[in-house]
Amino acid sequence: MATAALDPLTEIRRICLAFPETNERLSHGSPTFFVRDKKSFLTFHDGHHDNDRVHIWCPAPPGVQEQMVEAEPARFFRPPYVGGRGWLGVYVDVDPDWDEIAGIAEEAFRHVAPKTVLKMLDA
Repeated sequence: MATAALDPLTEIRRICLAFPETNERLSHGSPTFFVRDKKSFLTFHDGHHDNDRVHIWCPAPPGVQEQMVEAEPARFFRPPYVGGRGWLGVYVDVDPDWDEIAGIAEEAFRHVAPKTVLKMLDA
């Protein structure tokens, strides 16, 4: 039996709010996830800046953005404004691999979370 498609924002919330000391609030009109209400690690967009596809933006380790965009430009892109700082854009509107998205979100969380919060995640 086929499973119903998951709502992207619902799934992103499930993934991100499972990380310790994480909260969600609107930032620039979009649902955004923060560590300790200070550092953002993922923004959800349902159309944004002439990009009408559902997607997320998140920080990535140095070189990852370029590697992912070059390898799969249909799934990954350099987002406006934050792309120059290495953030990665990921389309989540066409059959996303939620395990992969969860891994990307965790990597983004690890990229900005303080060491004390990372200890909680790894405990």
